[in-house]
Parts: sequence; structure tokens; C-alpha cells
Amino acid sequence: MLRFGLRSKFILLSCFLFLLPWLGYEYVWEMEKFLRQGQEKTLVGTTRALATALHERPALFDSQTNFLDQVVKGRDLYAYNLSNPIQLDGKLADWQPYRALFWHYDKRYLQRVNPAHEDADLAFSHMVGKYENYLYAVFEVRDSSLVYRAKNTLSITRNDHLQIMLKTPEGEFKHYVIAARQDGWVNAFDAISREPVTKIQGYFQSTETGYNIELRFPLSMLGNKLGFAIEDWDDDKVEPQLMSTSNLLNPNDIGSVLVPSPEINRILKGMGHSGSRIWVVDSHHRVLAQAGSIHHADGVWADGLTDKPATTWWQQFERDYLHPLYYQILTRPENEFIDTLHDVAAMQGTHIASALNGKPASSWRLTPDSKAVILSAAYPIWIQDKVIGAVIAEETTNGVRTLRNKSLEKLFNVILSVMLVGTVTLFFFASRISSRIRRLRDNAEQAIDAQGRITGKITYTDSNDEIGDLSRSFANIVSRLSGYTDYLENMSSRLSHELRTPVAVVRSSLENLQMQPQSEFSQKYLARASEGVERLGKIITTMSEATRLEQSIQNVEAETFDLTQVITGCMQGYQITYGEKLFNLSLYESPLPLRGAPEFIAQLLDKLINNALEFKSPDSQVTVSLAKNEQHAILKIVNQGPLLPEGLVDHIFDSMVSVRTQEHQQQPHLGLGLYIVRLICDYHEGQVKAENIADDSGVVFTVSLPIKQR
Repeated sequence: MLRFGLRSKFILLSCFLFLLPWLGYEYVWEMEKFLRQGQEKTLVGTTRALATALHERPALFDSQTNFLDQVVKGRDLYAYNLSNPIQLDGKLADWQPYRALFWHYDKRYLQRVNPAHEDADLAFSHMVGKYENYLYAVFEVRDSSLVYRAKNTLSITRNDHLQIMLKTPEGEFKHYVIAARQDGWVNAFDAISREPVTKIQGYFQSTETGYNIELRFPLSMLGNKLGFAIEDWDDDKVEPQLMSTSNLLNPNDIGSVLVPSPEINRILKGMGHSGSRIWVVDSHHRVLAQAGSIHHADGVWADGLTDKPATTWWQQFERDYLHPLYYQILTRPENEFIDTLHDVAAMQGTHIASALNGKPASSWRLTPDSKAVILSAAYPIWIQDKVIGAVIAEETTNGVRTLRNKSLEKLFNVILSVMLVGTVTLFFFASRISSRIRRLRDNAEQAIDAQGRITGKITYTDSNDEIGDLSRSFANIVSRLSGYTDYLENMSSRLSHELRTPVAVVRSSLENLQMQPQSEFSQKYLARASEGVERLGKIITTMSEATRLEQSIQNVEAETFDLTQVITGCMQGYQITYGEKLFNLSLYESPLPLRGAPEFIAQLLDKLINNALEFKSPDSQVTVSLAKNEQHAILKIVNQGPLLPEGLVDHIFDSMVSVRTQEHQQQPHLGLGLYIVRLICDYHEGQVKAENIADDSGVVFTVSLPIKQR
């Protein structure tokens, strides 16, 4: 007959319950992978659609931005989009959000090499930005000696000044100079005609380390080349120092300037509702236009997944109780994360490099704070079979993750229902099993008392499972142990009874023989026989001592006595018997009231002292201390000598357990001495333990007895 045991039943039920969530989770995980692949294809399609709108439209791209072999940071300038117009006051407060975009110019940008040059002599930080139809520029200059333009001179160059070289949309190069007579508003001068140029406005403000210049001019003045230079004049120097963004002396060496294209921006605005962030870059990776925010670029998968207010009791329960539990495991998509590309002049990446080589590509990246995963796709923009730039679209996986979470929420609801039904079923099944096990446990506990004696029988059942087999095995074991225990309990009394008479006969016969004249040879053997009879008598006495003590404990009447007095009196007797030098005493002097039997305490101390004296090493002392610790009296007996064997520390106080070697077996010993100590401690509701000293020099026995409250 095929029989399923309890273990098999539990294994089958557990596997069934755990198989459901695993299969559901694997399904959702596979679904998420397919959704990510779909998101990647969709995003590539978005870039392709936008790139198609930009194909073969050269008017949208500045042809001069593509003739450069490479773009050099610091020489080729990029006008960042400004969120607000700059107030020209020389304080640079409006530039604080853009501090990380400042470029620092030092001695590397000097027109004449000067190895001894220091930043304190001349250096500046610079940035250009665009707001609506104006280009803004800022210069934070370090200058150890500020020289203003003299008020009584027409010269604008023999003093500290700013030079501007730009190329107009018509292709003409213009050179302007800004020189301040004092702090405040300044205008530019044409470097050739010395005529003021009112379209270029600025503000000059001196500082402790130099001066600041803020300026603004219309984008209609600017073509595709722009350069700045700071010329420093000092009173003690003949030759001025010139530090520039590029070489203004040669128009061909002037750096380029890229201003985000407003026309492309207008085209990108139409894609602003696509759920993506869109970039357009030229062939040098420089950003021409940008639209959308990555914090709201969740893709098409996030549509319709916003949390709706709960309308039913189940939705309310799910929102208030189940969702907090689910999201201990799940992670909610973060809308607040660090975006390192929120305001950049150039974009890098393998997908962008591939697109600029004519092949669409995509890539995944993790945000620096690891809170979001961003998918980027790039598609090339063609003009006459030449890649002129690329369209980059970016989305987070928050939409896919939200869809995954919604699926897992529904899966968890189903699993919770199945687990609830399974739990209720298992509860009743386990309750039935546990009640049977408890009955078996109660029968086993009632069959054996605290001293290990068999006092009853175990009622077994006929159930055809493991618990039925266990109950029958227990009943059989208890039955056999009962017979063996009875045999052991009666053996010592029978032996002592049966041996007392022969031992008495032998002892009397030996005494009679010793009274008769004997030869020296016979007397020797008679002495040995007498010694053997005495040892037999001690063995018989020891065999019945523990039994008598147990009977005495059951019948003795407890009294209140002074533990300090009992211990002190016993130790005085030991000192007289064994000598004072064998003991090192440290006894509590005040009374320690104890409830129990003083004669039992004396017997306990006698067993421990005999044990310590027998095991102590030669020329060492036995340390006996009695102290008070809160509401307990602590008695410690320490001897230097052999250590307790490993593994016997927890069993040394059991009956018939001994650790004595042959050389320590000076007297008959049955391993009952420390067992008697434990019985006495149990009677006084105390505890006793034995342990090796920390430095492995010997053994310490500690007895803790509760003090009677006054």
C-alpha cells in the first residue's frame, strides 16, 4: 500500500505554494524584458521620425560648424541656454547656477609664453550664454594691478581692457574694445575707428582680486566665430600681457561659437509631448537644440498608469495595507534623480559616435545616484549623402518599471489569496498534527519524573503515519527503560544488603585471626585483607549515601540559618584537620540568612573541599571565598591543578560521573560526590557550576544560593 508520510505531504504542499509566485515572477520578468526591447525600438523610431524632418535642410545647420577638424574646449565657445536674462551689475549673482560651466584661462592662454607667470598676475574665468535674442558674456578677472583708462586721454588700449573679435553673419570680421574709466556701465568701441558701439552694453566692477565684466549684445551681430582677449597693463611694466580665448591677431585662428538653433528648437517643440527628451547635435557632438525634461521622459508605457483614487473598499484596503507591504520588496520609480546631461555643450557616447558614422544605435546607462536607468537612441541626419549631425532621444525606464509594478501588484494579490487559502488549510492540518504531538509530549513527560525515573506508560495510537510510529516507539522505549531503571534503582540497595553480611563475617574472622599469634608473613597478608574489607565497607556506604540523601531531602524540615557561620565553622575544622597553610580564605563577615538545612550545606562543602584537595597540585593552596552579589550568596572553591576534560563540564554533576585518573583514585569512588552537591543546591533553590580558570591553571566551582529576605 502506497503511503504518503507527513514530510512528503508538507513538501508537496510547500512546493505547490512556492511554485506559483516563482512562475508568476518569471513571467513578469520576461514581460519586462520584452517591454524594454519594445521601448528601445520605439525610441529609435522616434529619432528616425525627427531625423527625417531634418534631412536635406542645410539652412537649419551652420555650415561653418562642420568645417573644423576638431572642437577645442576653451577656444571654440558654446552659448548655453539661460533660464533668465542676466542683470548687468558686475556682481555675478545671476551666473551662480552656471558656475560649473565656467572655463578657466591661465598662462596656457597667454599670447606670449611666460613661464614665470602666476594666476595672481592675470587669469580669468569666462562663459557665454543665450537668452532670447541676446548673447551674454561674463569675465571674472584676476589682476594684481588694475589700470583704468585715463580720463584725459583718447587712447583706449594703453590700459586694462577687453577685446572682442567676431565674424558677422555677412562674413565681415569686427574688432571691439571695452575699456573702463571707472566702475559702472561701459560701452564698446570700434578698435579701428574708435567710435562707440551702443549695441554692446556692459558693466565693469572692480574686486579685491581684480575685476568683473558682464556684457550683452544682439545675436544679429554674431556669425559663427567669436573670440575674447584680456589685455593687462601694469604701471611698472612696459609690455602688456595678452590672454585670449583664441588668437585674435589672425582672423583664421579665431575660435568658433555655437549658438543653439532657434529654428531646430521650434521643430523639437512639436516633439515635446512624445514622452522623451530630444537632442540635436552637429558632427562635432555639439548641442544645437534640446527639448523636453528627462525627469518626465517615461515613454509611452507610462500613459494611463497614474494612480487613481480608491473607489471601493478593496482598492482602499489594497492602497493602505497591501501596497506598503509589496513595496518593501518592489522599488518605486524615482522622478527625482541626478541628471548630468541637463545642460551640456557636447554629448558623448558610443551610440552618438555610431550615429555620426551613419548607423543608428542605442545604449543604456545608469544615473550617477543609481536611481534611474536611461535609454538613449541616436539617428543620423543626412545632407547630400553626408552626416551633418544626429538626433538623440532619451527616456527613463520608469514607465516600464511602473507597468511591471502594476503587474506584480496583481500577481501578489492572486498569490496572497492562494497563500491565504493554503495557510488556512495548512493551519488546520498542522493544528491536528501539533495536537497529536503535544499529547505524545505530555505522555512522555508524565512517564518520566524530574529525576529521570519511569513513573508511567505512554499510550500509543494505531495511526498509520510517522506520529503513530513515533508513539509506538516511545511506548516501547519507555517500557524497556522502566524495567532497566527498576533494576538499577534496586541494585545498590540489594548489593549493599547482600554484601553487608559477608563483609561482616569476613571482618570478624580477620579480627579473630589477628588476635591469634601469627607469623610476620601471615600478619602482612592479614593486614592487606583488613584493608580490602575496609574499602568494601566504604563502597557499600557510598552506594547507599545518595539514596539516603534523597530520602532525607524529602523529609527534612527547612529552617533559617546563617550561611556565613556554617561556612566559617566548617573551614575552621578543615584548617585543624588538614592544616591552615592548605587554604586561602576570603569569607563574608556579615550574616547571610539562608532557608534550608545547615547540615546539608556542611555536606556540600565537605564534598567540594575533598574534591579540591584531591585534585590540587602539590605546594598549592585551595582558595575558598564567600561573597554577596545582590540577593545571592556566592561560594567559590578554586584549586590549582588538572583541568576539566572538554565535553564533561556540563555533565560533571550527573550521577556516576567521574573524571579521576588512576593516580587520583586514592579512595573508592563511584562518581556520586558532585551529584550529591547538585542535589543539595537544588534543595536550596541554588545553582552550581564548574569551569576551568581563564589562564588554564586549575578549576573553580561556583555555588550560588538565594538569600532569605528579611
